[in-house]
Amino acid sequence: MADIFDHKKRSEIMSSVRSKDNKSTELKLIQVFDEYGIKGWRRHYNVKGHPDFVFLKERIAIFVDGCFWHGHDCRNTRPSDNAEYWATKLERNKKHDKEITDLFEKRGWSVIRIWECELKKKNQDVLLRKLTRLLYQNGTAI
Repeated sequence: MADIFDHKKRSEIMSSVRSKDNKSTELKLIQVFDEYGIKGWRRHYNVKGHPDFVFLKERIAIFVDGCFWHGHDCRNTRPSDNAEYWATKLERNKKHDKEITDLFEKRGWSVIRIWECELKKKNQDVLLRKLTRLLYQNGTAI
């Protein structure tokens, strides 16, 4: 189906759309933190780059990335309508994610990026491997 708006109008509409939170994925990660006794995190700490969670003492920033918006290939779904726009958009998102990761690492922080799909029970082993450092700091052995 063709877009009913021209490029300029569609761009204006899309630029006004703002995320309200990736609340469901963050809540799932909080459940994992609770289940494994991971403490010391802060949510939505006001720092450039806007990580979803920070562990200030450990200098760890955690980003929970939506698979579609951040270009993970787990579902391998790409919109067929306006494919060029979406390819450019997702590449720009990936580039931005890398820039933010580099910014934190230059500040001496560790960055953990968790994919939305890793919050599913069937992928819990992958998630726990990513969180190993936090698990051991909090006295939990996996």
